[in-house]
Amino acid sequence: MQKLNDLSRSLIPLELDCTLITVIEMSQSSWLVASIVPGVERQPLKKLTVDESALLKLLHRWRQEAEKAGHRIKRITVAFEAGRDGFWLARWLRARDIEVHVIHASSVAVSREHRRAKTDRLDTELLKRSFLGWLRGERDHCKMVAIPTIKDEDAKRPNRERESLVAEKSRIVNRMKATLIRLGIRGFNPKLKKAGERLEGLRTPEGEPIPPNTLAELLRDMERRRLVSAQIRRIEDARLERLEQASGDGSHAMVRLLARVIGVGIETADMLVQEVLSRNMRDRRAVARYAGLTGSPDESGRKRREKGLARSGNARVRRGMIQLAWRFLMFQKDSTLAQWFRARTENARGARKLMIVALARKLLIALWRLVREGVVPDGVVLRPAH
Repeated sequence: MQKLNDLSRSLIPLELDCTLITVIEMSQSSWLVASIVPGVERQPLKKLTVDESALLKLLHRWRQEAEKAGHRIKRITVAFEAGRDGFWLARWLRARDIEVHVIHASSVAVSREHRRAKTDRLDTELLKRSFLGWLRGERDHCKMVAIPTIKDEDAKRPNRERESLVAEKSRIVNRMKATLIRLGIRGFNPKLKKAGERLEGLRTPEGEPIPPNTLAELLRDMERRRLVSAQIRRIEDARLERLEQASGDGSHAMVRLLARVIGVGIETADMLVQEVLSRNMRDRRAVARYAGLTGSPDESGRKRREKGLARSGNARVRRGMIQLAWRFLMFQKDSTLAQWFRARTENARGARKLMIVALARKLLIALWRLVREGVVPDGVVLRPAH
């Protein structure tokens, strides 16, 4: 380990000799902070409670140690992996003139040993080597995550909350159906308006009413489902109100433009804009890669095969785009993309499920060009502007 540390120091460029390099291994109860302090032979390692003020004092103390050793610190860099804590610490440190980078956790190469040692101390050493290589300009050491503003993060909450509530409502309905099936009662639809009134009149195949404890449980589930449905409606009404009040805003204008495409609803348009289309993507490859709709080739020697979707991007965007691709085939039959899909799958048995991913990728890039450049995909029909 000492030889590796000496090698890392010898590879530091001159401009990094005036840089305090710090990485943080973050957990729920504590932070393990490691640093490379110019002019100091030891590489300090300090365990802190979850306290941002204590972290800032520690960084200033290490800077003073470097200045006492004859190295004037011009730059303080901090890096940590993206995780449960989100980006609040990065924003807090940036507001205090600290350079912060958030590392994509899956981009750091780890040992392929079956039973490798893994401790917080070893993780900080690995992060430190990866971050140091990235600062030297070797971008393949790790990948950095874009740090969103608190406004950008807040804009995603309504769509994600609605997704969670819809899943919860489905779980309640499925639980009610499973409870009734255990009693031999089938064909009951809990989603009907008068389902609560019909519930007490149901009978088992033996002619017995629903047992009292089970009936009370079903009534509570019915009440919970009505509450969740009301919350979903409030989220949807609030979204429509925001679109009406700030229709000229950047993201809201994108939502209204996407919603004009026949087959794309307000919910799908809002999800795509907030999750991917409002981000500053470099090119169409970056858009497809962020959505996890690119392939993962496996090529070695003469072997050439495709292992399927990489699935390393945004799962919400990937699910939404595959669902949208199936709807697109129904509502935009005369579009160039739909004709391309039919030509590829007309005589290929079993290829529709594979090619729908390619259609989703092409459609996402087309929608990205629509909101960025105003280029309407060939043959796509738009609703009249309101």
